[in-house]
Amino acid sequence: MKYMLLIWNRPGFAESLSESERTALFGEVDEIMKELTESGELVGGQALADPSQTRTVRLGGGRPEVTDGPFMESKEQFAGYLMVDCDSVERAVEIAQRWPDVRLGGALEVRPVMDEAGTEM
Repeated sequence: MKYMLLIWNRPGFAESLSESERTALFGEVDEIMKELTESGELVGGQALADPSQTRTVRLGGGRPEVTDGPFMESKEQFAGYLMVDCDSVERAVEIAQRWPDVRLGGALEVRPVMDEAGTEM
């Protein structure tokens, strides 16, 4: 089963870390990514650009309107994702629990990815 691990962090998270803390954090991420690659569980993943680069499209006045930024009421921002292919949701949660951002105040949301038939809905 494929799972999307959505990475959420507070704005300015990485910038608030010292250089050595950032180096340690990215070292941990590299270790997890290597392990997932070697086990065949890693499907893919990407970090996202700063929210200031975001455009949001919402219905307004009966038609789609575009605004700058995500600007949702949230203490955290969507920072990136991993896609993993695991035997169980428990394994996906185990991977999420090891992600260093969680220890530093972020969160990972673990969501099953629907297959093409969409029968999971």
